[in-house]
Amino acid sequence: MMLPTPLPVLETERTLLRLPEARDAEAVIAFLLDKDRAEGFGAAENRGEAWRWFALNIGHWHLHGYGYFTVEMKDSGEPAGLVGIWNPEGWPEPELGWVMFAGFEGKGLAYEAALAARDWAYAVLDFETLTSNIVPGNTRSVALAERLGATYERTYQNVHMGEDMLFRHPGPDALDADGSVEAYA
Repeated sequence: MMLPTPLPVLETERTLLRLPEARDAEAVIAFLLDKDRAEGFGAAENRGEAWRWFALNIGHWHLHGYGYFTVEMKDSGEPAGLVGIWNPEGWPEPELGWVMFAGFEGKGLAYEAALAARDWAYAVLDFETLTSNIVPGNTRSVALAERLGATYERTYQNVHMGEDMLFRHPGPDALDADGSVEAYA
């Protein structure tokens, strides 16, 4: 698969979700080198390993036509995190993933960006479902997955992360026009 044309830029109230660019490398590398913050995402042992993950995400876009967007703040142009669809070799299926960089957590940005990325995956990529794979103990990601309407499905052995909990997102037919989960009668 090739990169989608035109290249997607998703807009939320406070952010732009865009493809990664060279100017994002330092923010991503700093995050990946922070072992405490990046543990559930795949912390890097050294700068070279972190740079390779950054390049891997760019390659993922080229191979799949999707990947992690850089979440950019509209007001400052600062990279605030990564949100997108991830499905490297060995993954059980495409995943909606997220991480916010230091100083950008707890503001609802991950929720806002994840809704936009999920809507894009359903509307443009024609996905019928997505998962979120969460390392046990990552209560903040579990809470966000549940806020997005995802439900726990099973625990499995992720080839890169070890034990992971798989949360299943509602499909496009189960969402309201605003991306929220429909109330079931």
